[in-house]
Amino acid sequence: MRVTIDVLFKKKKKGLKITMVSTYDYWSAKLCDEVGIDCILVGDSLGMVVQGKDSTLPVTLDEVIYHTKCVQEGAKNAFIIADMPFLSYQVSPEKAIENCGRVLKETKAQAVKLEGGEEIAELVYRLTKIGIPVVGHIGFTPQSINIFGKPKVIGKRKEEEEKLRRDFKALEEAGAFMVILESVPWRLTKELWENSKSIVIGIGAGKYTDGQVLVFHDIVGLFEDFKPKFVRRYLEGAKLIKEALTNFKIDVEKGEFPSEAESYGQ
Repeated sequence: MRVTIDVLFKKKKKGLKITMVSTYDYWSAKLCDEVGIDCILVGDSLGMVVQGKDSTLPVTLDEVIYHTKCVQEGAKNAFIIADMPFLSYQVSPEKAIENCGRVLKETKAQAVKLEGGEEIAELVYRLTKIGIPVVGHIGFTPQSINIFGKPKVIGKRKEEEEKLRRDFKALEEAGAFMVILESVPWRLTKELWENSKSIVIGIGAGKYTDGQVLVFHDIVGLFEDFKPKFVRRYLEGAKLIKEALTNFKIDVEKGEFPSEAESYGQ
């Protein structure tokens, strides 16, 4: 049975932690679904993880739609959130509504995610009023990498802390049912979470949240370019895959693959 917003709020009310994985294709989504992951976020991090780019900025709306469709085929139970890429919602409210609506119509995702706080609160309000569920994203926001310069913890300085409080309040009041806090000091996360009406999901924001999100490729150790402090690898997947590929190469070069049992007869 498909996870819904109502199901997620019931988990929050009961104090049950929510699990979220960011992934981009059929087979990984299917694996997440089979073990009961609550939510799948089709993140614009696909630009780095799938496309090999150095940021999320080049990702297009069509690419997010394509990957969300793939995920939808694999995950029949998880709550699916589509990440709105850079400039798909910042140009104008009208264009944002059109693009967010297109994503839900074409992919059957159940919500969209937008980066930003106070500056997008009016848009969040308009989207939720016409039936488009919104997930907010504050703290370190990858689409602002050119402003931040590099990934960093947000909220260590007094002005950053106050801005995060205002952003969180603005998103909640505008109707965002969920807010993702990324790279935020745990004490501030705890403060926001304890007073929250929305569902709070953390990534590099400590344990005082309603749940956690990590990228699939980080969880299984497929992405080796860098490892943030907050990532826990549960498998060294890249190492295992390279061993398998190396063994295949050796067997072919030595003439040991395919064997007679792996070949068709007359």
